[in-house]
Amino acid sequence: MQFSMSALRRLLAGLAFGCLALSTAMADAATSAPEPIATRIGKAVEAWTGGRYQAKSVNATPIEGLYEVRIFNDLFYVDEAARHSLVEGEMIDMQSSRNITRDRLDEILAIDFSALPLDLALKQVVGKGSRRIALFEDPNCGYCRKLRADLARLDDVTIYTFVYPILAEDSEAKSRKAWCAPDRVKAWTDMMLSGVVPRNDGKCETPIARIRDLGMELGITATPTIFFASGRRLQGYASPDDFAKLLAENSSVVKR
Repeated sequence: MQFSMSALRRLLAGLAFGCLALSTAMADAATSAPEPIATRIGKAVEAWTGGRYQAKSVNATPIEGLYEVRIFNDLFYVDEAARHSLVEGEMIDMQSSRNITRDRLDEILAIDFSALPLDLALKQVVGKGSRRIALFEDPNCGYCRKLRADLARLDDVTIYTFVYPILAEDSEAKSRKAWCAPDRVKAWTDMMLSGVVPRNDGKCETPIARIRDLGMELGITATPTIFFASGRRLQGYASPDDFAKLLAENSSVVKR
């Protein structure tokens, strides 16, 4: 469940003035000193969106003359002339069956797990707890509840839960009540599994504001969002089999 970049994609896909804006940006560039291609494309894309969005990065792709543009946590592709763009779709290497777009997103959205402020999280150790994940959850998130039920069946994991109320008006109230319960971990887990909200006024001191700032810094726009020890990010729900595979593959911390 998320407030994703779908609005941005609709904007990019539906901009009737796109070609005009891109052409104008290119004409402006042509009258000034030559610029690096990435800079020129970035400016053209920003002009295309009417200045509403900034290109966070522009990089070459394996296809000559085609460039990857990142806005927030989304990637799309623009040609070298900054005239045509591919907003929807993924780049696939058909020889290796590698999803280049997905691999690039995994790379650019990864974090340094050791830099997370784990003291702000609810810590739950299951079994030996040798494998670690950080989980951003909203109490009104249906897929979070589904994932939480799957996590309850794991036998060797430490779960750091960051309470991240972003989905509904009462999300923060529910989060505060869980945090203010005598046993925070149990209260949160029970609420996610059964929907039972703790009975207290929720007026204790909580780290929710700091966690919200952290989420914005990390570009988290959806729940659940999971970070594995390797730093890899998983946004959204994954089936138990897929999650188990990701957990096994990403249990080691990547040295940065």
